[in-house]
Parts: sequence; structure tokens; C-alpha cells
Amino acid sequence: MAADVFDQLVTLLSDAKAKFRVIEHEPEGRSEAISVIRGNRPGQAAKAMVLDLRGGGSGKRHVLAILPGNRKLDFNAVATLFEARKCGFASPDTAQTLTGCVMGSVPPFSLDPSLAIVVDQGLLANETLFFNAGRLDRSMELDTKDWLAVARPRVAKIAADG
Repeated sequence: MAADVFDQLVTLLSDAKAKFRVIEHEPEGRSEAISVIRGNRPGQAAKAMVLDLRGGGSGKRHVLAILPGNRKLDFNAVATLFEARKCGFASPDTAQTLTGCVMGSVPPFSLDPSLAIVVDQGLLANETLFFNAGRLDRSMELDTKDWLAVARPRVAKIAADG
């Protein structure tokens, strides 16, 4: 299924005439290690995490949070943003079901209409983003403006301070 996500991303970005390149590398899913392999600054890496939101009247739902690779998530900020009582990581099984990807290979795109995307505003300071492309052995470099146009995320401050 992961190869399907990669193919869908290539098609999605090609159809949108986005400026991107595919980077093939040894399999790796950790933000710090993959940034070294790709040769990008950790702050240019778009780290994607599937979160569970609970309470607040909308019941249980999920969100794809996108952060700079060198930042940690502020769970309370995400809960507040989505008017939820609680926010935490989704289980690996849930994340894989919603994204079609194994942990560490989730791209900063939602191919599932029920999975909303929110990005930390700090990531948008980069001209280009680097991210895992649905496979542990494939990454992409993508123009940030093109990512915004295709992914259409909600933008907020969701990275923890410090």
C-alpha cells in the first residue's frame, strides 16, 4: 500500500504542476537521521504525525499535524485549535489505516478526506520542504508555496516553545 501512496503523491504533484524532486535513499524514518541523509536542515523537514482528538462535542476524530523536523508538538495547542478536550498520538494501526503508510514514512498530505491537516506556521519560513513520501526509501523536496496550494492545511502555532 505504501508504494500506492508514493505514486498518488507523484500524480497529485505532477497534475498540480508543482516543483518537486524525488530523492531515493536507504530506508530511514527518523527525522534527524533522514535530514542528514537528504542533506537538508532539520527545520526544513516536514514531520507528519497522526493525532487523536477527543471531546469537545465532535467526538473522536483525527488530524495530521505537520511540524518542522527539529520541533516538538504542543498537544494542548492542537486540542484548543480543534476545540477538543484531549489530544494525543493516534495508535500506529490507526495512523497506518488513515495514511496508508508505515510510521516514519507519512507525507505531509492527507489522501483521506476525514483527516484534516494543520501545519506549524514556523515550517512555512522555508522556501522548500523535505519530507518522507509514503515510503521509507523515498523522500521529496517540494516548493513550499506548491505544498500549501496542494495540501491546503490549516496554519497555526502548534510547535512547543523551546
